[in-house]
This record gives sequence, structure tokens and C-alpha cells, in this order.
Amino acid sequence: MQRRFRSALLAVTAFAVLATVAPASGQNKVAVKIAYLEQQVDLPPTLSNLDPLPEDLGLAGAELGVKDNATTGSFLGHDYSLTVVTVPPGEDFLAAGRAALAESSLLVVKAPAESLTALADLPEAASALVFNASAQDGRLRDADCRPNLFHTIVSYGMRADALAQLMSKKRWSDWALVEGSYPGDTAFAEALRTSAQKFGLSISSERQWVFDADMRRNAAQEVPLFTQTLGDHDVLVVADELGDFGRYILYNTWEPRPVAGSEGVAPRAWSSVVEQWGAAQLQNRFEDLAERRMFSEDYAAWAAVRSIGEAVTRTGVAEADALRDYILSDAFELAGFKGRPMSFRAWNGQLRQPVPLVHPRALVALAPLEGFLHQRSELDTLGLDAPESACRAFGE
Repeated sequence: MQRRFRSALLAVTAFAVLATVAPASGQNKVAVKIAYLEQQVDLPPTLSNLDPLPEDLGLAGAELGVKDNATTGSFLGHDYSLTVVTVPPGEDFLAAGRAALAESSLLVVKAPAESLTALADLPEAASALVFNASAQDGRLRDADCRPNLFHTIVSYGMRADALAQLMSKKRWSDWALVEGSYPGDTAFAEALRTSAQKFGLSISSERQWVFDADMRRNAAQEVPLFTQTLGDHDVLVVADELGDFGRYILYNTWEPRPVAGSEGVAPRAWSSVVEQWGAAQLQNRFEDLAERRMFSEDYAAWAAVRSIGEAVTRTGVAEADALRDYILSDAFELAGFKGRPMSFRAWNGQLRQPVPLVHPRALVALAPLEGFLHQRSELDTLGLDAPESACRAFGE
């Protein structure tokens, strides 16, 4: 049966993954109870409703992670289960967080940055391990980091750096930037400016999208005039994280230029066009489960649940302190179907991972690109490196 899709709610959801070790009669018996906590938020209006968000956005990834964990766990005496809790718009997310923490000290949360830090700061969370599976805000990996907060979703900075590497390779060094008005647009645009400077590129012109007319009828007339003032540039970069206006810019620009960023060639945590490195098998398992394609939020939730499962498998325990130590160690690796093992940065808890650069029909490139070197890992060329991060909570 096909899953229903949401149109009025932004799936800014929260996953609370609770791992508890139940008394077992046999040696090495571990019961891992996983709870899914969803915070629903009203979706701002957009110019088009062609791409409604799935109702199970993220949840389906967590479900697949549990199934994958159980494949190995069944041989080791580890039992995984999933419970789902939904928090409607405006209701108390922290109360739900406290209830989750009362059951276990392992959480995987998909929620806005403010909710994440508030949850991590709860006294009940002091000895917990919290995974962020949705918020891309750079400050969570920087000055607003928390020692109990880890990140399986890529940051705005990681995505912007991936795009800048591709643009540098292609020698598209002169950018024009069009920025939307929503907070996510602003955050991504700022990350793009930082990445352009980091990789020696330039943004020669910028404009903010201010139209509220029906672009489905007016794009061919309005967009050329809007982009005419941008002047000459190699590529038009769009910051439209809500998916509001960027689609109307493609093929309607005054100058015949490629479009990248939130539309066109886009850096994503995951895309259904990723097929190499065993990714096709992951996609197939997900589609069998969810009856739809996998989104970035699904992948981040899957990676969070799998990180817990991998750590439990290797240590044989589910206590937060022991798992945190193992996850931050050099021994931890997560097979993420992106061509190389993934691990967590010991200085801010970010899962280092490749970033696919895609268009709707194919993979363009996988960052980090060849030639961008790093003394520790080429994956650390994406996002905040240790010397750049103001995070001191991890003691690095």
C-alpha cells in the first residue's frame, strides 16, 4: 500500500533513539529499544506543491536502520525494536525528550537547532548520547557544540565546500548568488560565501529573491529580467533550501549559465541517483520498505541508527559512556555506501562522509574530489576542520 505524503507540515522531525540493556538469561544478551520522536512544524507556503514531503520522512530511514541492525544482532543476541512518538506543532518537545531520557541515555534526534541544544542541555541528558539527524546549522559544530551531541546529517558548510570543490575543478570561479528569505536559505548562502573564499573563488554579484507572484505562469518573463542585473558570471548559485523558487530559475536566466546550489547541480547528503559502492542495494532495501525513494533525512536517520548498531555490535554493550568512547575512537567505522568508510570527528562529533553532487537524473561527482588533500583525511576538506572549529566541548 502506498504511503501517504504530507503537504501542510514540514518534516522537521525528531528521532529519539533509546537503547536499553534488559536483563538477559544468557551471556551477551542485549535488548536495544529504539524510540522515534517526531516534532511536526507547519510548512511555510511555497510557489509549487509538486514535491510534497513524505509523511514518513526520516522515520523510514530509522526503520531500515533497525532492520539492518537486526540482521547482525540476531547472531549476537542483540534485539532491536522501534517505538514511534509524534509531537504535534506547538506542543512540548522537551517534555517528550525528558520522557525519552527517562527510558534510555541514547537518543537520535531530528529537530531544529534550538530544540537540539535545549535537549542536550537538559540535566537528564548530561550523561546521554544525542545524535542530530537533521539540523545542518554550522554553529552546532562550532561554538554551540555540546559534548553529548553528535551529527549524522551533513552541515551547510560541508555541502557548500563540496560544491566549491566541483566549481574549482571546472574553473567556474566567478559566481552569482541568488538567496531566498527563509532561515535555511540565509544559512546556506552564508556557507556558500565562506566556501567561495576558502577555495579561492569569488561571488561578483548577489540578489535576494523577493517575488511572491505565480512563477508557474510568469517565470519566462520575470526571471530573465531578475537575472539580467547579475552581470557576467560562470555559474549561478541558488540558496533555496525550502524548494520555493529555484526550479523557476533553471533555463530562464538572462545569460546561458549553469545553475547550482539548492537547484541544478546540488550537494546532498543522499540522493536516489547514487548507485555505486553498493548504494543500489541500500536503495532497493529502502524502496521495498518505504515504497518510495530515499531522501537525505532518511539517510541521516539510517546512519544514526546504524552508528548505534555498529557500536553495540563491536562493544557488546549499550551504555552511553562506553559507546561514546568507541564512536570517537579510531576503531569506529561505518559503511555508508558512499565509497569509503565513515567516522566521527573527535573535535565536534560530526560524521565525516562524502557528499554527492547530483542533478535529478544522475550523479555528477562525489566530494571530496581528487586533488583536495588533507593531512588526516580528505573527508576533512568538507566542513569545519579542527583548527577552524570553535568547539571545545570535546576536549580536542
